[in-house]
Amino acid sequence: MTITKTDRALPLTKTTLPNGMQVILQESHIAPVASFWVFYRVGSRNERPGLTGISHWVEHMLFKGTERYPQGEFDKAVARAGGSFNGMTWQDWTTYFETFPSERIELALDVESDRMVNAVFDAEGTESERTVIISEREGHENSYRWLLGQEVQGVAFQSHSYRYPVIGWKDDLRAIGREDLVNHYRTFYAPNNAVAVAVGDFDTDRMLDSIHAHFSALPPGPSLPAMRLREPTQLAERRVLLRGVDRTGYLQMVFHAPEASHPDFFALTVLDSILGGAKGMGLFGGSGSNRSNRIYRALVDKELAVSAGCSFMPTIDPYIFTFRATISPKATHQQVEDAIWAEIESVQRQPVTAAELEKAIKQTRAQFAFSSESVTNQAYWLGFSEVTASTDWFAGWLDNLSAVTAADVQRVAQTYFARNRQTVGWYMSQERL
Repeated sequence: MTITKTDRALPLTKTTLPNGMQVILQESHIAPVASFWVFYRVGSRNERPGLTGISHWVEHMLFKGTERYPQGEFDKAVARAGGSFNGMTWQDWTTYFETFPSERIELALDVESDRMVNAVFDAEGTESERTVIISEREGHENSYRWLLGQEVQGVAFQSHSYRYPVIGWKDDLRAIGREDLVNHYRTFYAPNNAVAVAVGDFDTDRMLDSIHAHFSALPPGPSLPAMRLREPTQLAERRVLLRGVDRTGYLQMVFHAPEASHPDFFALTVLDSILGGAKGMGLFGGSGSNRSNRIYRALVDKELAVSAGCSFMPTIDPYIFTFRATISPKATHQQVEDAIWAEIESVQRQPVTAAELEKAIKQTRAQFAFSSESVTNQAYWLGFSEVTASTDWFAGWLDNLSAVTAADVQRVAQTYFARNRQTVGWYMSQERL
């Protein structure tokens, strides 16, 4: 076991256990709390037709308990210890976390090491969770905005598994069986496919000893082949028209964009801020709510849209840069689409001003700080970054962001936004046809 300590304001310790589990530790004595996360390198990106949604389902099943911690017992233990916990699944990862008063943090290590190998997948629990997840999906289906997003993503990606919704296709959710779930669990939710992160008020050497005691004896899972998914270059404009009974109109426009580790990532992040407002990039960050961004001024201020914006997020593989709008009753979808393109072409023709660039970087830095200020958020960021790119990528975030120039912003707008590379989705009320 090799231990690496990085030179930074808050020292970071990284090591790998003999069974392949990566460990990241960062002491922070600002408050007497600690947060422990386990990230698994599995999400909808790792799924295939017939098994879509299985990662999210397995995530649910790991809350069903183990023989040592039957369902509900861990919840009670957390409440008694004054802590909080949760879990979530996304395209690139699945994660679980606990945040406790620092003297109770070993409870997190105990439960996470236990359910890494001893989760109960009983037949009754499997069927009850099938009902829960299908109901969750049907709740999303009540939103035509959500349905439009699902359709657009499925058309934008023709071969990459990013085309699958994280919650899965309903027919797959009806067909997946207990054996499928157990096999997925044994394959992906193993030490050699996991990153454990602890941040907070603890002694690093003692925490490392505790993690070693809880996790080192766990057997690794099977070796996983490297994923070499690559979406073919889009050559033709793609369009989706969804109809329904909702009288509100929605529009989505997406363009393929590079992964987090790509040199253009930070320039696109600044462009996102200029066009749609600065955002916290993590799960716990803020949102682009300022009304001075270009899309808001062009669409909402001019009463073409009730709401409008854009988004761009860090992912392992190339993903999408998305524009969204809720159409005003006074406007048409085509007017909104034309207005978005006018803003895109403005950036492509003329570099943004120095003041606009400075403001976008400053606001994005502020959102970054907000989304990584607590020990819970810091632990999330470290695990998320290691899975998506690397902790070095996280450490260099602010420097790389600040290095973006107006020429960089113009170049990435010219490179990634083209009409033959767009996928556009319109949702229209049947009454307007």
